[in-house]
Amino acid sequence: MNVAEAVAAVLASLGVDTAFGVVGSGNFHVTNSLTEHGVRFVAARHEGGAATMADAYARMSGTVPVLSVHQGPGLTNALTGIAEAAKSRTPLLVLAGEATSPRSNFRIDQPGLVAAVGALAARVDSAETVVEDTVLAYLTALLGRRTVLLNLPLDVQDAVLPDDVERAVRDLRSSRIADAGERGSDVVPPDSAQSGPAPADSVSELTGLLATAERPVFVAGRGARGARREIEALADRTGALLATSAVARGLFRGSQWDLDVSGGFASPLAAELIRDADLIVGWGCALNMWTTRHGSLIGPDAKVVQVDLDPDAVGAHRPVHLGVVGDVAETARAVAEAIGVPRDGYRTAELAARIAGEIRWRDVPYEDGSGNGRIDPRTLTIELDDLLPAERIVSVDSGNFMGYPSMFLSVPDANGFCFTQSFQSIGLGLATAIGAALARPDRLPVAALGDGGALMGVAELETVVRLGLPMVVVIYDDEAYGAEVHHFGPGGHPLDTVTFPPTDIGAVARGFGCDAVTVRERADLAGVAEWLKGPRDRPLAVHAKVTKERGAWWLEEAFRGH
Repeated sequence: MNVAEAVAAVLASLGVDTAFGVVGSGNFHVTNSLTEHGVRFVAARHEGGAATMADAYARMSGTVPVLSVHQGPGLTNALTGIAEAAKSRTPLLVLAGEATSPRSNFRIDQPGLVAAVGALAARVDSAETVVEDTVLAYLTALLGRRTVLLNLPLDVQDAVLPDDVERAVRDLRSSRIADAGERGSDVVPPDSAQSGPAPADSVSELTGLLATAERPVFVAGRGARGARREIEALADRTGALLATSAVARGLFRGSQWDLDVSGGFASPLAAELIRDADLIVGWGCALNMWTTRHGSLIGPDAKVVQVDLDPDAVGAHRPVHLGVVGDVAETARAVAEAIGVPRDGYRTAELAARIAGEIRWRDVPYEDGSGNGRIDPRTLTIELDDLLPAERIVSVDSGNFMGYPSMFLSVPDANGFCFTQSFQSIGLGLATAIGAALARPDRLPVAALGDGGALMGVAELETVVRLGLPMVVVIYDDEAYGAEVHHFGPGGHPLDTVTFPPTDIGAVARGFGCDAVTVRERADLAGVAEWLKGPRDRPLAVHAKVTKERGAWWLEEAFRGH
């Protein structure tokens, strides 16, 4: 057994079940060894797509997947996806060949490269240390909730293991086989990794704040996934309303006190209620400028509490009155036990009725701008929301359009929405949808893209077709980089660099093997209804020619800085 084979064997023994990547000479042997040990390998058409698929798979599956890439350009091609994963604290292990010869044209400073975007770097140094090096990198990703690069030097990969090390690897594999089916229950989902409850004094202080708050609002982020029951139980005892960051959308779906998303995507009623809160508690939530709408959703007299596993996250984006370091679920449970008499807080029958009738964006009246061969994106998305099955998993790219699918397409729960937007790069949406779909094959995958992002990541349409994913790919086509058009257009700047001639994206999708419909008005969506009847054996591209006269509401808010 050589080092490349040992790395794969160790990772399989630790429970890695899926790897994504593009294979070159530097990662050929380790990737093949992964598949030989039962790890599913998903071949992408570009390393950037592979990285984002792995990121989305980790978010939706609660496991640590592998990204396998070639040395040098394979890693640089993946860098945008790695940056998104690192900024999102996604537990992900990147395997990359590493050229160490100064004469190699592939040689670059790979540890320095990933460090620049917030990922950690490790290396398999020798055949003698391969087990320890691999296990440490994996555990750092899992328990530290970090994206970790494990460099595999080309000369080290070929080294043969000493007998004692090979026996250790085989013992790991044997134990894995012996308890197959059990380890999955032992691995803690990264988004809810336990670190114990918060200190008693912090619990006491938070209890005191909630005991006196008249209008408390809880805002849950990705770090609160897996803790709905505990947060909701505390909210019931304190009369708190419930909201989420965009990335955790759907966490409180079904609660009559769910305000949906806080921030730029918040509906008028949600924004009003959050702004009027006298206490805001962020649970595993960064409370960044997007979630707080540049701070405007926090009233001048409101107190802010942040509960997070990571002490560095507390107060990173805005000052807080109280920072609580501890596991979200354990902290919520401890505070609920300490609360005395339950309080109504913000909750009234009148408010419940308003939330039921006004909280969704689709319930907010608007003037339909459809016409002249283009459909209003609000009208398009509401119609799709009614057509598509409720059991769906929605993945959204970045751009002017992104608020429409994010807020007008409903999702069943927090596992129905995948939002790779920490780095705010366009072009990640289709790959995100692939990773999410593979993690949740029980749900209809829906990719929502702008025309710019769709064409940027178009190569992965072949991956969707090859994998046989019954995906609906919705392209909001305004023939431009819409965010730039609406940002610079009002200032009279020339827009030739960010506008484009019409592209028949439906024909492009058919060339990859998809079914496709072009939508210019409501009636055109009949093609979507027909596809949904079955057999859904080919992905469906919905090429929507959307109106483009004005920017999205959330973008206008962002440009105003509030």
